[in-house]
Amino acid sequence: MSYKFPHPELPNPDSEKSIFINCPYDSEYEPFFDAIIFSVVASGFIPRSAKESEMIAVSRIERILHALYTSKYSIHDLSKCRYEGNQMLARFNMPLELGLAMSRRYPGDGKILHNWLVLVPTDAPYSKFVSDLSGFDLKQYPGNETELMRALLAWLMVLPGALPRICPTPVIENFLDFKVQKKKLKEEWGDDVPWKLLVEAAKATIPDFA
Repeated sequence: MSYKFPHPELPNPDSEKSIFINCPYDSEYEPFFDAIIFSVVASGFIPRSAKESEMIAVSRIERILHALYTSKYSIHDLSKCRYEGNQMLARFNMPLELGLAMSRRYPGDGKILHNWLVLVPTDAPYSKFVSDLSGFDLKQYPGNETELMRALLAWLMVLPGALPRICPTPVIENFLDFKVQKKKLKEEWGDDVPWKLLVEAAKATIPDFA
């Protein structure tokens, strides 16, 4: 596969402020995906995912690689890496993309190292079946949006370039306004809300930390 980097047809926002989001896209996870997007925007960063370029005629893996490789940071939620469905299969897209992000720690070209966060459900035994992650402090959270946002904001606030005086309470409160705006967008667009409009809705409802 021939790949020109960065890809001339794909989005190229400020890589120093970009955070790639690696998570499920299904309806069950959608509230958590929205919580991640809003937390990233509220902290002063740019959310990235393959969804930002899904209407461009480029293969999905290329779009994923592009978004990941043009982001200084990434967030990976492994909560769906469990067997499900009639065939009892687990989802391995998230671990695959985490592995790609981990490799960015060793670019071999003198560039700034990639930093990443892994989210897992509370008490999940990841050290047993992904033992290579046992040397890292994975961010655990119970299965609700509020605690996910608290866990995220604790990581985001210490990154270079984060907005000053980030506090979970106003972010969580304004997230409710974002959900209202997201509902209006879905009424207009259905399940195909353009990524640009979703991010703009998040920016329009972020709290004022001044």
